Amino acid sequence: WNQGAERLFGYTAEEAVGKHIMMLFPPEYRDEEAMIIERIRNGDRVESFETIRRRKDGTDIPVSLTISPVRDGAGRIVGASKIARDITSAKESEERIRMLMREVNHRVKNQYAVILSMIRETNKRSESPNVFEKQVRERIMALSRSHDLLVSADWKGATVADLLLAQAKPFGREDAIGLHGPTLVLTPNAVQYLGIAFHELCTNSAKYGVLSGRKGSITLNWKVMTDEDGYRTFQLTWTEKDGPQVKAIAHDGFGTVVLNRVAPEALNGTAGVTYDADQVVWALQAPLAYVEAFQRGAA
Repeated sequence: WNQGAERLFGYTAEEAVGKHIMMLFPPEYRDEEAMIIERIRNGDRVESFETIRRRKDGTDIPVSLTISPVRDGAGRIVGASKIARDITSAKESEERIRMLMREVNHRVKNQYAVILSMIRETNKRSESPNVFEKQVRERIMALSRSHDLLVSADWKGATVADLLLAQAKPFGREDAIGLHGPTLVLTPNAVQYLGIAFHELCTNSAKYGVLSGRKGSITLNWKVMTDEDGYRTFQLTWTEKDGPQVKAIAHDGFGTVVLNRVAPEALNGTAGVTYDADQVVWALQAPLAYVEAFQRGAA
């Protein structure tokens, strides 16, 4: 019984030597000793046997045991030597890895669900296989841009400004976009669905609006409103004006479905697109708890 055993189990040599080994066994693990003794009697060496033992203070500790038979000069087995190694850190690392894998699995399933829904809705509204392929590719790339933001932030979220700029960059004319709102980190779910919405708005603008030419402007405003009961709401408005003559997104198109139904429902909110002669406005409202990754105290 050396100093390592004293540190591991809490018993001094005087307290441990001569005592029955079972004092280190939690009740539910005591059947192990018979199995270990039987293997030692057969001349076997027990290696890297992971189990639980109990310290003097009553706490349990995960250990890895290596047990070897001890022989006398005639080769007879007269005892056993046991080495116990604390594997608490290893077990904690294993649990962190399991939690990470569960989280990755959850996120991948969510991504699959979004992609499958996107493919299904795009297929319903595509005029030809070539159009379908192009639209699906562009929309998956939009998801990828949102995903890149999340990965770079360890899936903690992304700001509204960073998300819009990431989605607008492939279309050019970022200088035509004005951003006005507080620094607000979106939840991963909000990043994915608002990212798709921003992509659809930018796509329509690149075809018919401000992003298709050299005139007009786009303004994205967002704010947090608190009512008299302390309930906080996230409000976001995309306003595109003074560009080419406004053309409405097709009422049955995928973009309309995303803007009016898919994105707001994912955030437990509401949204709608309105058109005037010289502008298009998309306004979304949702509970802040469904949008913001890091909740702040009420104002």
